[in-house]
Order: sequence, then C-alpha cells, then structure tokens
Amino acid sequence: MPGPAAARALRTAALTALPVLAAAHAAPVVSTFGPLRNRALPRLSGRGRPDHIALTFDDGPDPAATPHFLRLLAERGVHATFFLLGTQAHRSPGLVREIADAGHEIGVHGWLHRPLLLRGPRATHDDFARARDTVAAITGRRPTLFRPPYGVMSTAAHLAARRLGLTPVLWTCWGEDWTARATPESVHRTVTRDLDGGGTILLHDSDCTSAPGAWHSALGALPRILDTCAERGLEVGRLGDHGWPSAP
Repeated sequence: MPGPAAARALRTAALTALPVLAAAHAAPVVSTFGPLRNRALPRLSGRGRPDHIALTFDDGPDPAATPHFLRLLAERGVHATFFLLGTQAHRSPGLVREIADAGHEIGVHGWLHRPLLLRGPRATHDDFARARDTVAAITGRRPTLFRPPYGVMSTAAHLAARRLGLTPVLWTCWGEDWTARATPESVHRTVTRDLDGGGTILLHDSDCTSAPGAWHSALGALPRILDTCAERGLEVGRLGDHGWPSAP
C-alpha cells in the first residue's frame, strides 16, 4: 500500500493525465469538419476516381423505405453502397439479402447509432464486431467498409476498425435529408452544391434516426441528383467502383 504522500501523488498524476487521454480519444473529431476533411483527408472523405461519384446510404435497412430506393436504383441501372445499422439488419435480414442480391455494396454503420466519443475501446470494438458479424452471417460476405454514426470518429474507433478489417469512409457532400424541413429540392440543391468528380454522396434510406418520413426527401431528390451527375459526365456507383476495396 502506498503511503499518504504517494497516494496523493498518484491521484494528482491521474487527474493530470485525464485531460490528455480525453483529448487523444477525441482528436479524430476534427475530421468531422467537411471542408477541412475534404482537403486534408481525401481518403477518409471517400475521394475516388475523378470521373466517378460514389452514392451511399446510411441507417437502413428500413422495410418502409429501402425497397423504394432499391426499385428506383434498379430502374436507373445504378448500384450504391449501403451502410447498415446492425440492429436494423438483424430485424430485416431478408431486406439485407435483397440489397446484396441486387448488386449493391454493403458496409456497416455500427450496431447502434450512438456517438463514438461516448464509448470506450471495448464497447467500440464490440459494437463494430457485432454489426460486421451480423451482416456477414446474413450475406455470407464480411463487410470491409465502415461509416461512424454522425460521421464522428474517435481514436478507439480507428483502432477497432483496423483490428476488425474495416476501412472508415465518410463523404464529400450530403443532402441534409434527415430534417423535417428537408424537401427533394433542398436535398438536390445541397448535394450538388458540393458535388465534384471523385466525391462521395451521403443520403439516408431510413428515418430510424431522423425526422419521421424524412427519407421521402432523399427519394424524391435522387432522380435529379442522378441526372445532374450524368449532365456533368460523372458515372455513379459503389465505393467499390470508386477505387475502394470491396468485400471478399
């Protein structure tokens, strides 16, 4: 047992170290700022082929919404990448298989849609592993791509992703399609404002973490977004077509 003086010294050292550890844990949060991330961290932003756009969806699968997106994409002959929540995939395994059978790419968005900055290393690793293994059990293919909830990474998240063979990827433009005020027009305008070759689009095919019915704005905007990409001479597809590694 340390004496009183030694105990006080240990407590002081621990209290001094806490801010440093907290800062280290939260350091990757700077990548959340889109303009900075797009310039300084192009790989994390989803930058790929300059003549290509990666189309991605978060928060599914949703039985009420995802089938509408799948039908529209099939009609347009476009494939996309779906970042699935483990809880949603567990509830709708048939829909997960439908996404995969249609030729779309599947990544994971975690098991629960909760901020990673509030989780420690063990909880972060277990969340990622549970989501990855659930999708792998349903589709027979282990996902290799990961997108963090809210687009916010932590040091623990980077370490867990590396250990689990998951590559984090965010986006270069989004539609802000999760709000109650979003419309197809606002989503199209917001996406195309920052759209350029090699970029990655983020939309949502579920409202499980958004305003009720918010997915209608993304669905309504999607044909116009695809038309705009075509007008600019940009092919639209999966991250795997964008120069990113696909699942084996």
